[in-house]
Amino acid sequence: MSQPTLHELYRPLGHAGPQVSPLGLGTVKLGRDQGVKYPNGFRIPDDDEARMLLKLARDLGINLIDTAPAYGLSEERLGPLLRGQRQDWVIVSKVGEEFSNGQSRHDFSAAHTRFSVERSLKRLDTDYIDLVLVHSDGNDLAILNDSEVYPTLAALKREGKIGGFGFSGKTVDGGLKALEQGDCAMVTYNLNERNEKAVIDYAAGHGKAILVKKALASGHVCLSPGVDPVRASFELLFEHPGVTSAIVGTINPLHLAHNVATVAKVLRDN
Repeated sequence: MSQPTLHELYRPLGHAGPQVSPLGLGTVKLGRDQGVKYPNGFRIPDDDEARMLLKLARDLGINLIDTAPAYGLSEERLGPLLRGQRQDWVIVSKVGEEFSNGQSRHDFSAAHTRFSVERSLKRLDTDYIDLVLVHSDGNDLAILNDSEVYPTLAALKREGKIGGFGFSGKTVDGGLKALEQGDCAMVTYNLNERNEKAVIDYAAGHGKAILVKKALASGHVCLSPGVDPVRASFELLFEHPGVTSAIVGTINPLHLAHNVATVAKVLRDN
């Protein structure tokens, strides 16, 4: 029996965005192993392993890839790894958070936002990024109301350097505010945490995109015996019409194939 793929299950990333797979590949584990909240330790894959993982993802129909300056060396590694394949991928990156020497710091100024996007373009070896999200520190409304990050991203979109922009936040009020002018919100939504559902509801009614982070609760979900937590997680996500894609950060090829097979079955059964 052949491995199910996602090729025929693409959906638009918002009202006018590119077609994306319902599962995206998160790449924090390609670049950073400090200060990450996973239940088990891991080793950052070498270039051959990373190249094989990316090839497997594409073969399985994944075309959405999520990175960030705060993910250590992720962007710098993806540039060479994706060379010659730019047309095959929809790339999401971020602004606002920097990670160095084991510490995060945040800067939402106009100057840093522009610097960050220009640096991501160089690192990723591309002349445009499909979607750039603001990497919130949790003060969502203050960032949106008092900083220059959103107007600067809007200007970069007009200049053609980014295809769209949005917000990866931590509050309902922030997510709702971010979608008023932005194209996408990245929310936490899983079997353990559902308080940002109102943001997904809003997106569904306004033609905006939703990317889900921590879809599998970063590997922490525990259910009763006999219940597949991966299937239960994806059933919850994809029963909501507002969810565009779930970002999963596995570097295990078997887990990736299982996630794809599960999403394919959930979507085809619905």
